[in-house]
Amino acid sequence: MAVTRQPKRAATPKVKDPAPLVAPPDQPIPAQPAPRPKDAPKTMKELRLARAGKRASRAKPATNVLRDGLRLARIPDPSILVLFGATGDLAHRKVLPALYHLWRTDLLPHEFRVLAIGRRPFDDETFRADVKASLEKFSRLLPLDTAAWRSFQERITYQHLDFEDPAGFDSLATRLETIDQEHGTRGNRLFYLATQPSQFADLVGQLGRVGLDHERLESGWRRIVIEKPFGHDLDSAKRLNREVGKVFRESQVYRIDHYLGKETVRNLLVFRFGNGIFEPLWNRRYVDHVQITVAESIGIENRGAFYEQTGASRDVLQNHLLQLVCLIAMEPPATFEANALRDEKVKVLRAISSDPLDPATDAVRGQYGPGWVAATQVPGYRKEAEVDPASETETFVAARLTIDDWRWSGVPFYVRTGKRLPKRATEIAIQYREVPHRLFKEEGIAPDANLLAIRIQPDEGIMLRFGAKVPGLQLDVRAVTMDFTYGSAFNVDSPDAYETLILDALQGDASLFTRADEVEEAWGIVDPIISAWADSPPPDFPNYDAGTWGPEAADDLPVRDGRRWRRF
Repeated sequence: MAVTRQPKRAATPKVKDPAPLVAPPDQPIPAQPAPRPKDAPKTMKELRLARAGKRASRAKPATNVLRDGLRLARIPDPSILVLFGATGDLAHRKVLPALYHLWRTDLLPHEFRVLAIGRRPFDDETFRADVKASLEKFSRLLPLDTAAWRSFQERITYQHLDFEDPAGFDSLATRLETIDQEHGTRGNRLFYLATQPSQFADLVGQLGRVGLDHERLESGWRRIVIEKPFGHDLDSAKRLNREVGKVFRESQVYRIDHYLGKETVRNLLVFRFGNGIFEPLWNRRYVDHVQITVAESIGIENRGAFYEQTGASRDVLQNHLLQLVCLIAMEPPATFEANALRDEKVKVLRAISSDPLDPATDAVRGQYGPGWVAATQVPGYRKEAEVDPASETETFVAARLTIDDWRWSGVPFYVRTGKRLPKRATEIAIQYREVPHRLFKEEGIAPDANLLAIRIQPDEGIMLRFGAKVPGLQLDVRAVTMDFTYGSAFNVDSPDAYETLILDALQGDASLFTRADEVEEAWGIVDPIISAWADSPPPDFPNYDAGTWGPEAADDLPVRDGRRWRRF
């Protein structure tokens, strides 16, 4: 029988391991997931035990017991403070004394240097002698600490520089490199412009030309502090912001307003947002109106030429007063961080601009004439040195502001500032509404409505006024006060505002400095007032005597609303 053979099957080719995927040249290679370790925790219990084991094996960081109780968590980086205008009044009255006190209290690093820049032909020794004489006159703590001054003066050097000479800035760049190498300041530089405002733009441009604004990898930080006034009006402020922005980033710019460094002003944020009993009452439902007064008993103190170009509106209203309004009216920031704080202040300024005041009815200006202050006869403004005998510059301004937002709609903010007033006082008064039903109106004179007064200077503190029964058989209700003062409560010496602000700038904390948009929004409020006055007939100046609380028209400002200025 024939056997039929089955056809032989073709051998199955042996399959090789697949070649690794190769992406086309124009496509990226897809990421491959990392293989899961065999011993990786899979259940919640395994994950918890694994985490617990890691925590137990993690070594605790070493702690420095010598830092316990220190006032600051960290000291600023080694750095150079380059002080332009070092021979001027501001530098000797405020900036250099502030630096000395920071050094005396061990708040500056050992590798810290001050490079003073000025036009006068000083050398290191003559300039240091000049600084010592100023400290002996303006320091808040006297006599000087000999050891602290000796070590501080070794860190001060002087360089003569003509601001109009570009070659001088080239030599400045070389000098800074030398200081970095010799004293270990690591390229960190804080430029402080304590010069005339007209020189700000040129100085910034020269710093940019020689590359002193550059922050490169491991080359240190660069920051610049610019004094007020920042611009003369809205247009000049915008131009200056543009010129500064061509050289420095906004995060490098610190526009200083010394009022924001005052202890009580800084405490406003803590008082509002750190106490649960006040913030719920901080709105239009409970507050009738707010008054802010910045009163000065002094005159212009031999600054006639400067004040003629500035006046009370530019000198105080545009910055100090509006900053205080912002701190009172702002919403709680999301975080206690510079941009979050400044965002909320800008919102307040925009809410004021959205409901602009009428300069004819909501703003009053004045100029002091001769009179008596503290039992001393003083001349009128037009008799001051370097002042036009027919000057129209205001030394007093008062305004009624409204904030068009959910919290403050319908609550007027009355602000005023002036020279040669009866006393020096800066105060914020929160006037609360009357109680809706006065039960005790038949029992003698009913007490005034509740008042919260925050004194910024000279006696820093907070006062709360409320009604209480007088001891006795009759029901007699009177207003009493609870008064808190910093001096008696803490028994410590408060730092000067410049100490706080310079230290913050060295640490890179911009919370208490104004931002570009904030400056422009503030000018947007003040500019229409100044423009309206410029278009009006010449004012009848002087219109208040030195030693009084300003012109009568300022008293009428709250009276029209059925209110009155708080007495001091």
